[in-house]
Amino acid sequence: MPLDPAVRAFLNERRFAVLATINGDGSPQLTVMWYLLRDDTIILNTTWTRVKGQNLQRDPRIAICVEDGYRFVSVSGAATLNDDQRIAQADIRELAIRYDGQEEGELQMAQFGRQQRVTIRLPLTHVIARGFE
Repeated sequence: MPLDPAVRAFLNERRFAVLATINGDGSPQLTVMWYLLRDDTIILNTTWTRVKGQNLQRDPRIAICVEDGYRFVSVSGAATLNDDQRIAQADIRELAIRYDGQEEGELQMAQFGRQQRVTIRLPLTHVIARGFE
């Protein structure tokens, strides 16, 4: 099912996602994240050393929620992970520029470029959107 244009526009605005992963004991782990919508996929990026990175290695099921008051979009499903550094570094650069602008984003790459990054891809297969009527 194609994404409603109003929902796509909402996701393309500069907002933050709350990412839910599953801890080893089954409890949820939540993190505020940068994201971007690329075609019909949500793109996020992290490192393996963070809790969410460790959780994703064990269990790729995730959900995100992007909200603006009572308007929100929730996406859930199984993520695919890509730790090819050429791709993961390009994705974190795109995210840094999206959120902080070209100059600041490039400055942040001094830190990100030293990290082993991983791109998280979440297809838009299970989407709930409210407040777009």
